[in-house]
Amino acid sequence: MLRRRPQLSEDVAASIRQQIVTGALEPGAFVRIDETATELGVSATPVREALVSLRAEGLVELVPRRGYRVSELTQQDIDDIFWLQGTIAGTLARRAAHLITDEQIDAVRALNDRLRDAVFRRDLDGIESCEFEFHRYINKVAGGTKLAWFLLGAVRYTPSRLYASNRQWCEHALSSHEELIEAFRRRDADGVADLMCTQFLVGATLVHGLHG
Repeated sequence: MLRRRPQLSEDVAASIRQQIVTGALEPGAFVRIDETATELGVSATPVREALVSLRAEGLVELVPRRGYRVSELTQQDIDDIFWLQGTIAGTLARRAAHLITDEQIDAVRALNDRLRDAVFRRDLDGIESCEFEFHRYINKVAGGTKLAWFLLGAVRYTPSRLYASNRQWCEHALSSHEELIEAFRRRDADGVADLMCTQFLVGATLVHGLHG
């Protein structure tokens, strides 16, 4: 996946989006522009811009004379988001299985080793970064820049910090990555795609629990 330098309003939108996805901001709660700006250490302008973007995504709604209110994120919404992520990621992984070299597989394993070290040290920033780089590398092998760009848009809804702080999810990610690497070595395209899809679907179960 490609990563460009975000605008300040995008950073603010990402923060609010994560709070909505994790349930920290519940449906019906109002997002106060001045309060949010103070909490994030920014001016009101990027908060206002972020809320306009989130309204377009359907995550908040504008209530006349009252401000922006958090919309409901249904169980079906969650299923759809993670199905889309898994479908795109699985498609890219399947392509990568036909193209990947032994040297590139070794590089993927090295990235998983870095993730394991970050998990051992409980380095949440490191876990998030290593997990992103692991998938980014596979997507680069696959090519399909446009498809990877769509995936990047979909993973905006992934509560990466929540995952990084969950030991069970981290252990599952590590073991899933090992299975994925072995499937790459066998050039098992179907197995690679299934494993990749499953990892995203497992992630959805954590989010379901927060909105139950």
